[in-house]
Amino acid sequence: MDRPGGSHIMTIAIQPEDVLIVVDVQYDFLPGGSLAVAGGDEIVPLINQLATRFNNVVLTQDWHPKDHISFASQHAGKAPFQTIALDYGTQVLWPDHCVWQTHGAELSRDLELPHAQLIIRKGYNRAIDSYSGFQEADRETQTGLAGYLNERDVGRLFVVGLATDFCVAWTALDGIAGGFDVTVIEDATRAIDADGSLAKAWADMDEAGVARVMSREILE
Repeated sequence: MDRPGGSHIMTIAIQPEDVLIVVDVQYDFLPGGSLAVAGGDEIVPLINQLATRFNNVVLTQDWHPKDHISFASQHAGKAPFQTIALDYGTQVLWPDHCVWQTHGAELSRDLELPHAQLIIRKGYNRAIDSYSGFQEADRETQTGLAGYLNERDVGRLFVVGLATDFCVAWTALDGIAGGFDVTVIEDATRAIDADGSLAKAWADMDEAGVARVMSREILE
């Protein structure tokens, strides 16, 4: 299968030590949610199918207090998708979403991942956003995911979920930075794509060495 830049990727055989990381498949990111990603529900059956190939499955879960700093509602005169400057850099402001102990924060009940071994919650610190499953947006606070994976002596990481241009991309990039071999399964993700964010995310991932495949390259 040809990729931009002329690279060719063969069918991939999943090994027992490989890990599927399922990012933020939660009701607020699915149709009807407060920060719905278009087509987000379409990837759930595919994720379930992919997961049958993996012995190791890890999930991430956005988990915010109701007054989280990333919510536009916490900043007078600001609207969702505008940005503000915080101590750790530029922060996109979002609609209130994935507030802990609400339905919107729950993982989709349509996920069929009974063998998943770990759920990493992120974004629970009111003052710091957290897209990545590995570390928060201050780029200092670790979630513990890298430690878990290193202690398990895992192989390659395959990332799916929501949204491609934010939490999926940041998780993939931090996986590479942590020394892991990371692949995003493109058709098992969906994007927000605000102001060119999807193109930028793919460019950043390509530059960092994140591989990109389609699910058929694993499922065939």
